[in-house]
Amino acid sequence: MTSPRKLGSSDLEVFPLALGGNVFGWTADEAATFAVLDAYTAAGGNFVDTADSYSAWIEGNSGGESETLIGKWLKARGNRDDVVVATKVSQHPDYQGLTAANIKAAADASLRRLGTDRIDLYYTHFDKPEVPVEEIVGALDELVKAGKVRQIAASNISPERLRASLEFSDREGLARYVALQPHYNLVSRDTYEGALQDAAADAGLAAVPYFALASGFLTGKYRPGATVESARAEGAAKHLQTERGQRVLVALDEIARAHDAEVATVALAWLAAQPTVAAPIASARTVEQLPALLAVADLELTPTEVARLTEASA
Repeated sequence: MTSPRKLGSSDLEVFPLALGGNVFGWTADEAATFAVLDAYTAAGGNFVDTADSYSAWIEGNSGGESETLIGKWLKARGNRDDVVVATKVSQHPDYQGLTAANIKAAADASLRRLGTDRIDLYYTHFDKPEVPVEEIVGALDELVKAGKVRQIAASNISPERLRASLEFSDREGLARYVALQPHYNLVSRDTYEGALQDAAADAGLAAVPYFALASGFLTGKYRPGATVESARAEGAAKHLQTERGQRVLVALDEIARAHDAEVATVALAWLAAQPTVAAPIASARTVEQLPALLAVADLELTPTEVARLTEASA
């Protein structure tokens, strides 16, 4: 049985792979969404990540489609207490930004779509440096005190703003970020490693990286000459043009063979082995894509293998 991982200093215990909800209502319709969520939870998964803006970028969508589908599924399955639901604020077309009024209005809208009375983990999706951290943290603290949010977190934030937010929380005795959602994977290490990772480590925050598989590049299906039918093919294929991307694929292939594992599993296992990382996020459009992701819970790389990948991706 896979041991759950604690999210920073919080009381939230999560499966070591968070299921990304960005595809729900985009490349996965309601039936596919329900099937993926069913298979993920049947395998022991309990950590579902979404945002109020998913998937406003699709023609005909207005944002909130992913939350709505997750809410329908939670109601149909009657399993709300078994699932850690994470969502985010700042990017919904109708709820832009991080003013106190917007944070509260957006949270209420998310609660309605999710059909629940509380959000387990509430992230600021993209930091808005024009809003003082005091206003942001103050509004989030009010949501926690009202019982609408259990724990708070930040995504896409600078080390300076993160430290300032934490210092304000500590000084005033307010709710404090317990997790950080950075863009981080084997071919994108520069955003997180260094000052941001240090700030997270110093504060005891758990990292829950997004784009953990680099839009699918780290599944290994993108190879020279291969054609992949995917809404994200362009974003993934660009890594094939780099020496770093090619070096990483060679190392992933070697280690995957040694473990009789999928390339995606090895890429996630490298991430899971990094300091501060509690659970990488990966999404699946179909049930068939899930086993390679879920297998990260049972794959532990040797220190030599971790070092081999770290070197290849430098």
